[in-house]
Amino acid sequence: MAGGLFITFEGGEGTGKTTQLAKLAAALEKKGLDVLCTREPGGSPEAEAIRRELVSGDAAKWSPLAEALLMNAARDSHLRKTIRHALALGRTVLCDRFMDSTRAYQGAAGGVDMKFIAAIEKSVVGETVPDLTLIFDLDPEIGLARAKASEDRFEGKGAEFHSRLNAAYREIARAEPERCRLIDASVSPDAVFAAIMKILLPLIGSAHER
Repeated sequence: MAGGLFITFEGGEGTGKTTQLAKLAAALEKKGLDVLCTREPGGSPEAEAIRRELVSGDAAKWSPLAEALLMNAARDSHLRKTIRHALALGRTVLCDRFMDSTRAYQGAAGGVDMKFIAAIEKSVVGETVPDLTLIFDLDPEIGLARAKASEDRFEGKGAEFHSRLNAAYREIARAEPERCRLIDASVSPDAVFAAIMKILLPLIGSAHER
């Protein structure tokens, strides 16, 4: 895809991906890249409104199918109003969650038919597939313990759900090794960041050549 780099951050609850995204943004800006940090669900006014409905309240508030539809409605707005515009300007877009979250949370862990997930993803995402996806891998029990202060309703879906979620992310990384990199999130934050930079250095050079 012509334009800037599109990098997504994925993983279960409490993996530290949001913290690492902020650290990477600062590092890339020091290297002279124009960086946009965004998130899903969210990233546009309409998508942020949907986010408020999705992440708060009882864990059973929405069915997995309803979640998948709402996530993709938010994603459509996010792509049209934020991501594609930034990439066209040559900006580096760092996104906290994207299409793989729907595959993992609503698909593999939630039980929504993966053919349906793939079909709606094709329609909404189209060719705007990330150049790189960093998947933060961590034992679900440790992640949930780290994230217990949050009010995110997805954390209340139970240990079995989060175990399926972790397995789903590992399978995504295995199935798409050219796009996805599995990051060991059990080590120190500095070690995690070092692993990210090792992966990114070749891509940063390519971005400057675009």
